[in-house]
Amino acid sequence: MGDPSEPSSIKVFFALWPTVEERSHLAAWKKSLQQLCGGRAMRDETLHNTLVFIGNVEQSRLEALQLAAQEVSAACFELYFDEARYWGHNHIVYAAPGIVPPQMAQLVRALEQGLTKHCFEFEQREYKPHVTLLHNAHWTDAPLPAMFPVCWQINDFALMQSAKQKGIESYRALARFALSKS
Repeated sequence: MGDPSEPSSIKVFFALWPTVEERSHLAAWKKSLQQLCGGRAMRDETLHNTLVFIGNVEQSRLEALQLAAQEVSAACFELYFDEARYWGHNHIVYAAPGIVPPQMAQLVRALEQGLTKHCFEFEQREYKPHVTLLHNAHWTDAPLPAMFPVCWQINDFALMQSAKQKGIESYRALARFALSKS
């Protein structure tokens, strides 16, 4: 019998998780953007790019979830964040790539196909790669100022757990999956 203090399900998602150095370069955007748009800055250690959001999954299914990710065949790539943008419907300022590398689109498709094959439900919408920088921000339809481009070298992706600890959202890597070098 399982530990009754452990939840039977956990909230998970697949993400590109940057190195500390990559994250710090993108975090540098937050100060000037917050001066323009207000809002609440995301903590540096939480900056990431979600690939596929799954939501709650029974702990007993985590092995199958990892198997679905292990079956993904995708190549390493570089991801350039070179635009700051604003979503007015949810008041978020985010970093985005001006051009989505084809390897990234292929990675997301392969993940979604693997999840479907292993009977997982996940959030299905048009994929728009981004890193959320500010919540509760306010801006117009005008373009945000140009920012210094930030490059992430993508060699793997991660299965992340999302949980609140003392009211603060935190993330924990459950597994990482290497991408091919070719």
